[in-house]
Amino acid sequence: MADLRYKPVPHDHAEFLASACKRQGFAEEYDSLQLEYTLAGQMLKARAKAGMTQDAVAQRMGTTKSAISRLEAAGRHAPSLATLKKYAAAVG
Repeated sequence: MADLRYKPVPHDHAEFLASACKRQGFAEEYDSLQLEYTLAGQMLKARAKAGMTQDAVAQRMGTTKSAISRLEAAGRHAPSLATLKKYAAAVG
């Protein structure tokens, strides 16, 4: 069976933003997606707190890891309320 334990990848968000904000137009686009980024951040925190991988969440939801990846990617996908409820149930 696959190892479904959560193993976080280090990421310095403040450093990323400082670098990205130097690019023309980034700050405006980032600000326009604030709600989506907040939701994605909460989803990632909930999954981390549950100690689950995307694979484990996908199994519980009856979907694929790539679908979970798209769901957690801010600004790329507008999930339905039903999908968000399934995700929340999957991560507890």
